[in-house]
Amino acid sequence: MSIANTIKSYLSKHKVEFDLVLHSKTFSSHDSAEAAHVADDHIAKAVIIKDEKGYAMVVIPGSNWVKLQALDDELNRKFELAEESEVNLLFKDCEPGAIPPLGPAYGLETFLDQQLTTLANIYFEAGDHKNLVHVHGEEFHSLFKGARHGYFSHND
Repeated sequence: MSIANTIKSYLSKHKVEFDLVLHSKTFSSHDSAEAAHVADDHIAKAVIIKDEKGYAMVVIPGSNWVKLQALDDELNRKFELAEESEVNLLFKDCEPGAIPPLGPAYGLETFLDQQLTTLANIYFEAGDHKNLVHVHGEEFHSLFKGARHGYFSHND
């Protein structure tokens, strides 16, 4: 597959230049980073959450874990992680478990971890388990206009 059609269209619509980085088949952001020779914290990964308002996406560094309590406290909401079967229905043009972190492309409310805003280069899942999309940091940030920024993850 290489890149999900939704992602390719979204990047094109926003005139964001990108390269694809081919790597051996992996099933985690850590393994993808290792296979592509990229630092874990330069991978942007998607975590799908939900509450009574519906589904949302938190975009965090690949080396981190989402802090649901931080989201709950900041937004006065009560989030929980979405089940994998639910996530698969939201990203029909992606392989299960290979979710690109571009929530706006899929119509999802999106929260961007502040730790990703200072990076010069960012990599993320293309929608399969063999490719990462590489974009420049400034262009990556331009894809999140209107997204809430905050410290939504930790690295321990």
